Amino acid sequence: LSWNGLESLGELTVYDRTQPDEIAARIRGAGAVYVNKVALDRETIFSAPDLKFIGVLATGYNVVDIAAARERGIAVCNIPTYGTAAVGQFAIAMLLEICHHVAHHSDAVHAGRWEQNADWCFWDYPLIELAGKTMGIIGFGRIGQTTGRIARALGMNVIAYDEYESGAGRALAEYTALDALFARSDVIALHCPLLPSTQGIIDRENIAKMKDGVRVINMARGGLVNNADMIAALQSGKVARYVTDFPDNEITLAPGVVATPHLGASTPESEDNCAVMAANQLKDFLENGNIKNSVNFPNVIMERSGVQRLCVIHRNIPAVIAQITTQLGADGVNVENMTNKSKGEYAYTMVDAGSKVDESVIEDIRRVPGIIRMRVI
Repeated sequence: LSWNGLESLGELTVYDRTQPDEIAARIRGAGAVYVNKVALDRETIFSAPDLKFIGVLATGYNVVDIAAARERGIAVCNIPTYGTAAVGQFAIAMLLEICHHVAHHSDAVHAGRWEQNADWCFWDYPLIELAGKTMGIIGFGRIGQTTGRIARALGMNVIAYDEYESGAGRALAEYTALDALFARSDVIALHCPLLPSTQGIIDRENIAKMKDGVRVINMARGGLVNNADMIAALQSGKVARYVTDFPDNEITLAPGVVATPHLGASTPESEDNCAVMAANQLKDFLENGNIKNSVNFPNVIMERSGVQRLCVIHRNIPAVIAQITTQLGADGVNVENMTNKSKGEYAYTMVDAGSKVDESVIEDIRRVPGIIRMRVI
């Protein structure tokens, strides 16, 4: 996705199955890109000098090198509500499948096997009631809470682990420590992002803390589960069934695995809502400088006023804002409105100027130590 200046979005080109060696060449002149499953690594990001915005058409954003984008002053924004209902619903659908074996029993009927012995399928694949069982949810944001809400309606007890607790979460579940969740859960659902702290969170050590015969449902990211350790647990019976929406050649062929082709959020409703949210998000960034749903910079939204707006991404260090306003004041420009927010070592400042700022002043501001990127709208 590229545009000329800031007045037009230009042309949108969709490439099917983009190969890694083509990505850098295709985005080199882009001001903004949207990605989903295509990775933007450090080298690719630094090869696109005009890139100002990266949108991730998903809730997870591990496909983007966030640190590299931050250094370049590129806002990275996801769609946090994308697939909220669909993924939660799909997680429960998979839970019902591994507890009732619907596909297996349907195959048995179609094959005529049930006619010889109507009870055989029950004994080989016994059904499991969920009422009274405990579901442990790791990652209790919007999607995790949707899963928890449906699980409660099925009569399950819901416990949750999340780094950040919320009032909405407390109304749905009991927050607990991770080890306690492993020990108490009959079913464990993964709805957390893939981060260095969560990579391989389901491994040999943590599986050993779980109940015998536990069922694990992964609708979040494949890297949350150590495949070799999961396969060993399935073979031993420690884990009864494993559902993953992130198949690969290793895990798909293991016994007791139900694998789906990364389609948890793939409903027409989710795709339409995602497209609308993504377009509005980018439009507001281009026209107003507002940053929504950023994963690397603070979210900053300010109503427009004045003649020009200065959008400044800078390091969160003393005197940057003072130097900006001093430069404007020296040029006789009145600051009509201003907002500043920080996120760790970085900050975002928007200034609405009461009159047009001279180009030489703009260049002086760009040279202020600590400023990474400035846009004038």
